[in-house]
Amino acid sequence: MLISIVPRGAPVKARAALVLAMSFNSDHAMTPEPSVTIIVPTLNEEKCIRSAITSLVPEDGNLDYEMIVLDGGSTDHTALIVEEMSKLNSRIRLEMNPARYQSAAVNRGARLAKPESEIIIRADAHAEYPPGFVAGLVRELRERNAASVVVPMRTHGKSFLQRGIAAAQNSRLGNGGALHRTGNCSRYVEHGHHAAFVRRTFLAIGGYDESFTHNEDAELDLRLSKSGAKIWLCAELAISYFPRSSLSALARQYFNHGAGRARTMLKHRHPPKVRQLLPLAALGMNVLSLASGLGLGWLFFLPSLAYAGACLSGGLYLAMSRRDPAGCAAGPAAIIMHQSWATGFIYRALRVSISRSFRILVSNEALR
Repeated sequence: MLISIVPRGAPVKARAALVLAMSFNSDHAMTPEPSVTIIVPTLNEEKCIRSAITSLVPEDGNLDYEMIVLDGGSTDHTALIVEEMSKLNSRIRLEMNPARYQSAAVNRGARLAKPESEIIIRADAHAEYPPGFVAGLVRELRERNAASVVVPMRTHGKSFLQRGIAAAQNSRLGNGGALHRTGNCSRYVEHGHHAAFVRRTFLAIGGYDESFTHNEDAELDLRLSKSGAKIWLCAELAISYFPRSSLSALARQYFNHGAGRARTMLKHRHPPKVRQLLPLAALGMNVLSLASGLGLGWLFFLPSLAYAGACLSGGLYLAMSRRDPAGCAAGPAAIIMHQSWATGFIYRALRVSISRSFRILVSNEALR
């Protein structure tokens, strides 16, 4: 069993050969009943960790599994709840994640897994999982000749505002048509919400880049695709995700998402998709509109007013179509998501560009 990670600086072709050689591409590559390690990163998740773990425990008594909860230093009762549950189920254990971030937690979990473990499952504590989730992922990995199985996310809220945020994230108003948000058909994809990996492939490709605090999943999917490995979206195993419950938390989350996406694109020289360009265009238009309006007159405010009106109208439509007044909050939520994502993207892109320019300047000065 391979437990080391291939250096990320290795040539792509060399990594690809190793990954494909270690993928489950034959009937003999996986034992009849593979051992599974479920990895759950946590940080202050006392409100939902119990239900998440309960929904993740496989119902199939014949499935060989272990569950490793990696806590990033929770200051609430998360760790105590996990320890309590581990006393009732010896297959559950708590480990610490000194690096705190999810990318480091999953990498650590993949290394701490028992030697015979063949499949790792990444699970969010801020979610609930459908019956047969783990067994379904194992089945899909075996049948689809894939290195990774991803699943759709269906966002659900409890409070008025959280339901509005969920409505935005479940619609094109907030997700731009991302397959792991809208996909109702199983297919091979380039990216999705991470759920399961062939452990040897995950380790061979280098695991997550731990310098990424956000968007580590998309960055890994790019490396998987470059290596020739396949990613399968299983629409039947959609999970229930609980979004942020305040607009300030939503803004921070999407700022970080945008910054992470920019870093991924710059690292791999990967151009953005149209749905990723739209928030950038909206932010640029709003900045120009507001700046021009302040100096040249109210007519220049019209583009920003039209954008805000379109988002608010979209929220009203969602409220009416879903018969839930909370859908009205989807409009303001979408505005915050778009603008925060674009701001984070530009911030990271400028920061990387300035850093590179400074390094080039220092290097040129040193050569003189």
